[in-house]
Amino acid sequence: MATYSITHHQRLDNVAVVQTLQSTDITVGDLITVADAGSGFNGTVTVISTESYEFTGVDDEGDLLFNYDVIIPNQALYQNAGDPVEREAVSPYGTITWTQQCSWIVVADVQEWLGIDSATANDTAFLTTATNASNDWCYRRRKASGYSDSLTTVPSRDVKLGTIMYAAVLYRERGSVDSYASFSDMGAGQPILSLGQIHRLLGVNRAQVA
Repeated sequence: MATYSITHHQRLDNVAVVQTLQSTDITVGDLITVADAGSGFNGTVTVISTESYEFTGVDDEGDLLFNYDVIIPNQALYQNAGDPVEREAVSPYGTITWTQQCSWIVVADVQEWLGIDSATANDTAFLTTATNASNDWCYRRRKASGYSDSLTTVPSRDVKLGTIMYAAVLYRERGSVDSYASFSDMGAGQPILSLGQIHRLLGVNRAQVA
């Protein structure tokens, strides 16, 4: 979860614009919670644009219009019915809360892949930690590669398998330093999973998203 300070707001043609003090990684389609930004601006909303130019309204076809001669960084736009509000400072600052909790896979998915049940409550707790970490990591890797995915619905079966496999890697590396723990005289054993294969299943580390 990340929280950013809102310094300015604006509303025109039922579209609200909030500007943050800090730069963010928020993108179109993300869900954010706006608070203390002034009457009518607050709520949990879906971002429809992050253009860094002055917003000038909506045309007859519903397209957002901007003045590309005026740069205004760190903006988030969302639908917000209400009377027009000229761009003005928010004092004291409001906040944007951006929570990303991906839930593509669950513990049972990883247990099925591992072929084992958790032996103890402590194992179950760590398996939950590994599953949550894999969900978030795989979501971020795909987002960094240009995909726009739902946080709650896995985009495809290959992505689901890649997410499960990475959770299994995290679980099996428990207690080791950089790889799987091994008691072999020859040192660490051969890894049973390939990060390259996980990347292929996730569709990341490619030159361009198709």
